[in-house]
Amino acid sequence: MMYKRLIIRCLNLVLVLGLSMPLWAQGNPDAGKVLFRNNCASCHNKNMVAALTGPALGGVQERWADYPIEDLYSWIKNSQALIATGHPRAVQVYNDNNKSLMQAFPALTDDDVTDVLAYIDGVYTGTYGAAAAAGAAAVAGGAEGSSSNNGTYYAIIIAFLGLLALILTRVMSRLKFLADKEAGLATQAPRSVWSILTSKGIISLLLFALIVFGGYTTVNNAIGLNRQQAYAPEQPIAFSHETHAGLHQIECQYCHDGARRSKHSVIPATNTCMNCHKAIKVGSKHGTAELTKIFAAAGFNPNDDTYIEDYGAMSEEEIEKIYKTWIQNNYIQENGKLDRKGDRITKDQWDGIKESLTSATKPQIQGPIEWVRIHNLPDHAYFNHAQHVTVGKVECQTCHGPVEEMEVVKQYSPLSMGWCINCHRQTEVQFTDNPYYSSYEKYHEELKDGTREGVTVEEIGGLECQKCHY
Repeated sequence: MMYKRLIIRCLNLVLVLGLSMPLWAQGNPDAGKVLFRNNCASCHNKNMVAALTGPALGGVQERWADYPIEDLYSWIKNSQALIATGHPRAVQVYNDNNKSLMQAFPALTDDDVTDVLAYIDGVYTGTYGAAAAAGAAAVAGGAEGSSSNNGTYYAIIIAFLGLLALILTRVMSRLKFLADKEAGLATQAPRSVWSILTSKGIISLLLFALIVFGGYTTVNNAIGLNRQQAYAPEQPIAFSHETHAGLHQIECQYCHDGARRSKHSVIPATNTCMNCHKAIKVGSKHGTAELTKIFAAAGFNPNDDTYIEDYGAMSEEEIEKIYKTWIQNNYIQENGKLDRKGDRITKDQWDGIKESLTSATKPQIQGPIEWVRIHNLPDHAYFNHAQHVTVGKVECQTCHGPVEEMEVVKQYSPLSMGWCINCHRQTEVQFTDNPYYSSYEKYHEELKDGTREGVTVEEIGGLECQKCHY
């Protein structure tokens, strides 16, 4: 009876540990950051303290503290469903924000919501992100794991449970040996730890775990093949979207004018840059360093504000003389004379021009700028910018994120098939006063009668395979 009580106590300990695991998992802010950017950033400010299209999210858990946490999770996943039940807090938030509709996110799991809330709280309280990094820098060695994911906790728990299982097996073997010996039964000596670890059952279990882990890793890596979320390559010219789209509020489609009328958004031609920079010839951040690259590519002489005749036939030495003169004249204008520092800057900027505008496939400075492509769908996937921008009225930031805040543009969204499908399931198309949807008479009547609140992309064929693969 003694060993039975011992086993029961050990199993109770395991049960307590198992039940306490959810309490240990406080959410992964790193995963929450990605989820926030993909689902929330188009409406909510990333600093969590200022309102954007939607309200500031900082302190959201405290504002819902009078209600079960499950209610907040339900609100985040499908706010309209919770409002329909008459939930006091949901109705209040809905009314406080001028009854603006919040997009439903049925694909989010409870763990996903936990991660998003952890990220929001971390940014709001300063325990995650730039503020947390600044605080950690003051600590010797840094505490990079302060906002690490739950993998470490799970690894510790699994190791502990494995060790506990080994100890229990050893104890049970010893107690069985003693019980059989006391009863006068023929028995073998207790098994050693090594014999337990090398037993057929343990080896089979390890092999099974290895196969499962290997299969999961292989499939997961295969799914992620050629996906490059957060990819931010260095471009030949340090073009700042933060300065152009953010500070100066230049409309995206002014440069990427193909987005409204064709499949491709198009990379702006150098002439598009020259529309502004024929007048603005010195940059606010880089001075002449980057803009001179544009002039050299287009064949524009900034010294006399004219385009160079027969530019394509000019030698590199002739081109060098023109743009070095421009760089030196600006340096003299700022510093009064050309000194050794000015000579060095002139040389460095000219070397930068050659490095940026020439390559193994483009030996001449003259000609188009070879921008590095960031977003690249597989050849078997069809995507039409005009269909989304002009017909669907989709904002550029929905897919590309807050580009107006990016000094260096990166791929914001995963651009995976699942990501596209979820968007088509959740996004309501703009039917009102949109001639492209005039043929859907049934939906228009239902919207007019109030029997339908909206129409998603899925309901007009957005999940048909042939729409993207044909």
